[in-house]
Amino acid sequence: MSPAAAARPVILAVGTSLTAGYGLDPDDAWPALAQKRIDAAGLPHRIANAGVSGETSAGALRRMDWLLRQPVTIFILETGANDMLRGQDVAATRSNIDAILARARRQVPPPAILLLGMRAAPNMGGAYVQGFGSIYADVAKKHDAVLVPFFLEGVAGVQRLNQPDGVHPTAEGQKIIAETVWRSLEPLLR
Repeated sequence: MSPAAAARPVILAVGTSLTAGYGLDPDDAWPALAQKRIDAAGLPHRIANAGVSGETSAGALRRMDWLLRQPVTIFILETGANDMLRGQDVAATRSNIDAILARARRQVPPPAILLLGMRAAPNMGGAYVQGFGSIYADVAKKHDAVLVPFFLEGVAGVQRLNQPDGVHPTAEGQKIIAETVWRSLEPLLR
């Protein structure tokens, strides 16, 4: 990375395969697409894609000290999908997301936080869906984070927008996600 690129304010996107762009060219993942919007707007920010396929909220929490070694202007968190798919305890997922945002807030100066919400699949059962669904709004409010309630809105469950596994978005699905994220990210950049 050039010294000029390294000097740009950093937006850190921590997430799962949904952020990493599983099965796609990295340039088709939503962070790269958001970067194109940033560049087109003439804004100085640089997005660092820290998405890891298969990662749970506990894994993301373990990486936080390492990830936040560099100053971050905006912290984006997308986690919980793998917790849900594995039937992880809702309270543990909530605790991990809470701890991740608390850790981000300890940076001096603290970054703006954008939390990308997830929904539980209906087959997880009513109590699980309800408990999981409350995590994101509660934690966002506690940490004064901007919340995208369901960042897969318009993509989840739409066959043509997902790869054959039915879970990971296609390049077209990633474009929709990028637009969803951009609507909340863009005001934080101004």
